Parts: sequence; structure tokens; C-alpha cells
Amino acid sequence: MRCTTYCTGASYDMPKLLQDMQKYGASQAHRDALHTSVREDNRTKGDIFCFSFGVIVFWGFTEEDEERFLADLKEIEKESLPKSERDDFTFAYGDNMKIEEDEILLQNKSSLIKLAISYGLAQSVKLTIFEDAIQKTIAYSQLIPAGLAKHGKISLSRKEISKKMGEIFLERSFINLHTEILDTPEFFWNHPELEPFYKRTIHYLDVSKRAELLNRRLGVVHDLFEILSNELNHQHSARLEWIIIILIVIEVILILLKDLFHLF
Repeated sequence: MRCTTYCTGASYDMPKLLQDMQKYGASQAHRDALHTSVREDNRTKGDIFCFSFGVIVFWGFTEEDEERFLADLKEIEKESLPKSERDDFTFAYGDNMKIEEDEILLQNKSSLIKLAISYGLAQSVKLTIFEDAIQKTIAYSQLIPAGLAKHGKISLSRKEISKKMGEIFLERSFINLHTEILDTPEFFWNHPELEPFYKRTIHYLDVSKRAELLNRRLGVVHDLFEILSNELNHQHSARLEWIIIILIVIEVILILLKDLFHLF
């Protein structure tokens, strides 16, 4: 059976989402999450877990079903992505919970266990969005040292470098302020017995290591732009010094002309 995770936007309007999801089945709100058990022909068809940070996890639906649900939820998205980020898994039932080769083995049909695993899946796909955004910044930044080495000067203005440093600072702050991405969700304070399922999931998906690596990359890029900014300040100071020297030379010439030739 399918287990699919989508990141479709920056966040969801959770109160409105709760209203909308009740038409599909019994819905229950948790910390930063909403669970809907969808029923069809007097049986449970599948489970949907919606997270406040713009991620939906489907358990047991066809791709056509998922697309229909996503289309219905477009109105409650905030800052929709041009293209949804998606992770695909399969799941089955067995003796013990484990994840191997993108297959999730569940020990029973508990919706809380699925929710615990879904927290990890949701964090991973959200982190992918951040990774893609930072990768674009890194690709752009790599051209600057190459241009400096080739031409001996920086092609960006101080304003452009300041704007880029501001963007990097915002991205870094946004990631670090998203506690649901970097920390264990508060849901597990009330359900510590479910935390091992979440821990196995984020371990399999390397969520902690990826978040740490992302911060290191942001730090390197920020240091690069800081060096470039200092270099531009130095160039600006040198330019001002030359302007002052030229003005002094002009003043000296004018004084000499006045004293020697009485031109003024």
C-alpha cells in the first residue's frame, strides 16, 4: 500500500482545515497536526495527516485520490509552492515496526503510530524544500569567487551583496526558528511511548544530520558574503582616499597658479 508525503506550501490555516476535512471523515486535532480517518463503504479507506507547516501525509490512497484531496485543500494553503515536493513509500503490516528500502512495516493499524511516523516523514520532506532553496544560493555563490579569481574584481555592488546576506540570514533564521523541523515535536511530550517510532523514522531519513549540514552550508555562504562585503568596503575607502588626494592636488595647483601667474 502507498504512503505518500507532500509539501505544498509554507503553512495551512488549521482551523479552516479542520472544518474542510470533516466532510471526508472523523477528524481529530493534535499539536501541529490534524488526523482524518477517511471511510468508504462502511470501512476505513485510509488516513490523512495534515501538518501546520504545509505538509500532508497520505496512508492507503491511490495517486488519483491524493490529487483530488490536494486540489480541494488549495484554498487553505499559505504561500503555495509552484510545485509540490513529494516522497513515496510503501507500507505493510508485520511483527515489528521497521523501515527498509522505503518500505514501512507496521506492527498494527494504530493511527497514533502512523501519526508518530508521519511527523518524521513530514519533517524530512519540509527539509528537502529548504535544501533545494539553499542549493540554489550555493550555486549562485560559487560563481562569485570564480569571477574574482578570473577578473580580479567583484562584479556585485555593495547593495547586491547586502541583499544577499540578508536573504541568507532570513533563510538561516527561518530554519532555526522552525522547531518542528529541528526538534522533537511537542506531541511526544504527551505520548512518550510513541517517540521510538518517530526516532526510527528520522534516523532512517537522516533528518538531524541533514539539518546540521544545512546550517553549516548556510554558515559558509554567509562567511563568503561577509568577506566580499569587507572587500567592497575596503575598495570604497581606497576610492575615497584617491578622491581626497586628487582634490588636494587640484587645490595645490590652483594655489601655485594664483601665486605664480596671478591668475585669480
